[in-house]
Amino acid sequence: MPLTVNIRHLENANVRLNGELPVEELDLDLRDEMIRAEKPLEYDIEVQKLDNSLLARGSLNLPLQCQCVRCLKSFTYDVELPGWARHLPLEGEDCVPVVNDLVDLTPHIREDILLEFPQHPLCEAGCRGLQNTDSGMSKQSSNPEPVAPEASPWGELDKLKF
Repeated sequence: MPLTVNIRHLENANVRLNGELPVEELDLDLRDEMIRAEKPLEYDIEVQKLDNSLLARGSLNLPLQCQCVRCLKSFTYDVELPGWARHLPLEGEDCVPVVNDLVDLTPHIREDILLEFPQHPLCEAGCRGLQNTDSGMSKQSSNPEPVAPEASPWGELDKLKF
């Protein structure tokens, strides 16, 4: 069930919404293999009616299961929006749809959450990536063979006789 607010309830007082919204309801359409949203979005929002608009303010928190792009280590990344606010006009060109006196806040929350996703998730800022493991072969042999110098492409021109 999407996160909605009834505008009739806002005529007398502000409405406070808090709880959890399942990830399926957010419809995040994640295409990044390194980021998974498995836990619900936690929200605490207060909605008030202004003249011809709504003002939603509060906090949002969505834990993500990520995989570091450098070392492939799994870690949790919290998308936190402690001072989230959204102005939603009820009239005009950019007005939000009102269906049966309900305004759906879900698309606006989705948009702001997606903007906070990590572009390249790192387990820590100084991650050095995968460590090279020695496969048992030494990098230098005990009897190094002489390496012939690379032939110059101009060498063939030097052989020409005019």
